[in-house]
Amino acid sequence: MEIHVQELAKAAARLPLKADLNTDWLQEVRKDILKSGPLKVALEAYGQVGIAHVEGELSLDLEMACSRCLEPVHETIVVPFHERFKPENAKHGAEDEEIIVVEEDKVDLEPLVEETMLLALPFTPMCQEDCKGLCHSCGANLNESACGCPTERIDPRLAALKDLFKDNK
Repeated sequence: MEIHVQELAKAAARLPLKADLNTDWLQEVRKDILKSGPLKVALEAYGQVGIAHVEGELSLDLEMACSRCLEPVHETIVVPFHERFKPENAKHGAEDEEIIVVEEDKVDLEPLVEETMLLALPFTPMCQEDCKGLCHSCGANLNESACGCPTERIDPRLAALKDLFKDNK
């Protein structure tokens, strides 16, 4: 998915950019992603005052492992996308840090789209807000039932001290 910045910056017409990108790379980058559909790209490119704009939205359906109980969580991520480009040789326009200066005429949008989606993914996906997670001792899912494991945890280095004051009661 490429745009030609110099042509686009001068053009008045709007160019639709639609694609379904493969997301196999996503499961290699994030191990908590169990399944992912295609990354749906619905963008529009246009020129304005010598600057090429690309805007629209990205969407992705995926299944992730809950960060507490490891149960599958279905998520639909929708992210707005807006990038601005200008040719390196453009002499007009104020310097803006958010405008990407392009040395060559062609710009491949795929890496920018992938990075935007990757940054929008939840860092700790959860099946529900009050997920209880897994038991630290036996590994049972505490959302389904209590496991019966003792909840009192004693540091093994201090275990000898726990019986010290039993006779004073």
